[in-house]
Amino acid sequence: MILSRLGFDANLLQDHQFCRFIMPVMYDPSMRVLTVLEMLQAKERVTATELAARLEVSTRTVQRYVARLQDLGVPVTSSRGRGASYRLKPSFRMPPIMFNTEEAFAVALGLNALQHIGLTALAPAVVGVESKLERVLPTAIWGRMQALSAALQLEKQPWLTPVDATLISELTSAIQERLETQMQYANYQRILSQRTVQPLGLVRDNGVWFLGAYCLLRQDLRLFRVDRISSVHKTQISFTTSAQFNIEDFTKERLQATPAKYKTEVWLEITLEMMWFDLIPPRAKWTPENNGIVLRTNVNNLEQYAARLLEFNCRLEIRFPPELKIAFRELATRAMRVFEQ
Repeated sequence: MILSRLGFDANLLQDHQFCRFIMPVMYDPSMRVLTVLEMLQAKERVTATELAARLEVSTRTVQRYVARLQDLGVPVTSSRGRGASYRLKPSFRMPPIMFNTEEAFAVALGLNALQHIGLTALAPAVVGVESKLERVLPTAIWGRMQALSAALQLEKQPWLTPVDATLISELTSAIQERLETQMQYANYQRILSQRTVQPLGLVRDNGVWFLGAYCLLRQDLRLFRVDRISSVHKTQISFTTSAQFNIEDFTKERLQATPAKYKTEVWLEITLEMMWFDLIPPRAKWTPENNGIVLRTNVNNLEQYAARLLEFNCRLEIRFPPELKIAFRELATRAMRVFEQ
């Protein structure tokens, strides 16, 4: 029976009054009656004007939809006069019924995207949500959702830094609630310190999650790598923030100002149209020169950067630093060891 596939409790399905309501509503051609019910459940009180705007109908049509719900036993009460509004009896609740095709696909695509933003610890939760969706959704919608998801697979980033999903959740909560947060942080030298911060925003840049926050220890705005945070604890101390703070602009500014270990310049025999921008750091600069591209960027790991450059599969010249040539030699030596095994 379709109702049991939608996830309704078996005892509820024995309730004839419930079935008398849900069956006509489920098969209403416009499904707008369900939208009215959803809005009434989401808010304590909804005006006729709000419902009319959401449904793109007249207020008189809204009255007909409400009357239909009342005829089916849904306890909707209304106030008369100018600015008439509707509300549900507080104890009345309906279980969720179904997603339409677009909503189901949006959920599936969002679940698929989790593995591409470094939140790998949520993989079991993703499996759980997908199994519930399979039980709840009608066969046709579930099948289409799976087909669309398979056809639109997202490309995994090769330089993704995984983070603890619990940390992201706690930091997001602290940002939303504007609560000072204590955390244990390791700097680039892996030296641990206890920090109390006022978290302002989270952003993912080039495969790395960053937290922008005001650090009470340093008495200044700071940018923290989330993968270096080992613990987070929200306090009950609130703070106020400036509406002008923008986490993306702040992150870009701080990363550009961060000195890297090596400045590099490489000439690639490649056209701008053939450039694979996902292989180069986002703050790199390039200019056309001698039927090729000069690529300038600052990096900390030369072997990692050398491996990226090899993926261009074209002739290249290393202008500086000389250590980059040594990095290529090390890669070649390791490759020969693999070849000779």
